[in-house]
Amino acid sequence: MKFHANPRSGPPTVTFLGAAQSVSGSMHLLEAGPYRFLLDCGLHRGPREEARQRNSTFPFDPATIDAVFLSHAHVDHCGNLPNLVRQGFTGPIYCTPATRDLIAVMLEDSARIQEDEAETSRIASNHGGRPATRALYKRSDVHDTIDHCVGVEYDKPVAVNPNVQIRFIDAGHILGSAIVAITLTHAGREYRITFSGDLGRRGLPYLREPSAVPAADLIICESTYGGKTHDTLAGMSAKMADVVKRTAARGGKILIPAFSLGRTQLVLHYLREWMASGLLPRLPLYVDSPLAHGIAIVHEEYSEFLTPQVEEIPFEWLVSADDAWYRTTQSGSCIIVASGGMCEGGRIIQHLKHHIDDPRSTVVLVSYQAPNSLGSQLLLPLPTVRFHGRTWNKWIEVAQINGFSGHADQDDFDALLRGAAQDTRRVRLVHGEPPQMLALAGQLRGMGFADVGVPTREEVVTL
Repeated sequence: MKFHANPRSGPPTVTFLGAAQSVSGSMHLLEAGPYRFLLDCGLHRGPREEARQRNSTFPFDPATIDAVFLSHAHVDHCGNLPNLVRQGFTGPIYCTPATRDLIAVMLEDSARIQEDEAETSRIASNHGGRPATRALYKRSDVHDTIDHCVGVEYDKPVAVNPNVQIRFIDAGHILGSAIVAITLTHAGREYRITFSGDLGRRGLPYLREPSAVPAADLIICESTYGGKTHDTLAGMSAKMADVVKRTAARGGKILIPAFSLGRTQLVLHYLREWMASGLLPRLPLYVDSPLAHGIAIVHEEYSEFLTPQVEEIPFEWLVSADDAWYRTTQSGSCIIVASGGMCEGGRIIQHLKHHIDDPRSTVVLVSYQAPNSLGSQLLLPLPTVRFHGRTWNKWIEVAQINGFSGHADQDDFDALLRGAAQDTRRVRLVHGEPPQMLALAGQLRGMGFADVGVPTREEVVTL
């Protein structure tokens, strides 16, 4: 299906082009008369060839998009922006100032990975392998993309044009994340569209609390943890204390794989807080993630949005691979937070290679583990695990602590959406797996939302 730039004479429409009954590639097309806007422009994750096809081409001409309204800096929401710009988009990208600074770091890293993979593919093709694949975009495209970003402060309405106004509201998901509230006038009538982006959690005091979702003619809401309830902060701390104390008594290492933006900062904050309060022993604490190191600089610039540490517990960044090797092989217990939340890549792999067959050590999974990922394999009650081309004895202890997620759960959805029920015409759920979407749809209907739907990809809703 290809969308063209013909002005629409009827009411505004939204077409769901990504994160429809899935959790990647967030992208929705809003059209009203001559105007066309994108809500997010994320990278789709999935089977290699399908993902390359979905990410390489857009079902519309990027030059016809007037502006992008970006909810936050996770790659599944912003990661295809440089490709949009490379293919002809020339308009503004509206986002919060913190999101603008974070995507500069995130997209630079994404482009570097793609350039490295393209070079590896080129070398393989020269030795009789498959034809070389090109990078989706390069670092120069990222620099062009950042030039398009327009920073918008929270709760300050901005006129995109005489007929369209946007307002960013704190979503409490990661630093800079926003609910996008859009008001547009078309054919003499006012329409309201609310795009939740990813909603954060209440009662997890590192970021500010998420704001209530404004009522609208159409609410587009994420549903990642629909029907599920996260562990409490007290429960998380008790489980972490049990794991750390048990592992330290054996003289083992505690390995915590974590995504570089959001999860690493949250885990590090609470490890230090729990050490300061005496819940955890004060073990040496290391963070092995060059990307998270760059992200930390942005967090320092926006510290007014974050809860300060009560007591300064020291930790060390492992900047180089040599630093990481030295710390992971030295004797004694320590905690290492490393990039690679699902253990599919990142710095955690080298630590697993050293400790996967060490019964004294523990790997603590604090992130969602996709089916067939290495993290999900570690959770299986099997004596071995396969990665990096060989089978390893899985003698390391494997623990899982739920609750570090930055996504709203069932109770949060109730608190953040209930107030909008009576003044909202319809809700469409995105960014979730079907079971979670259906669970949240039932919950919302129970709150009084009359029209709740779960759109398929390329489905269109008319306001």
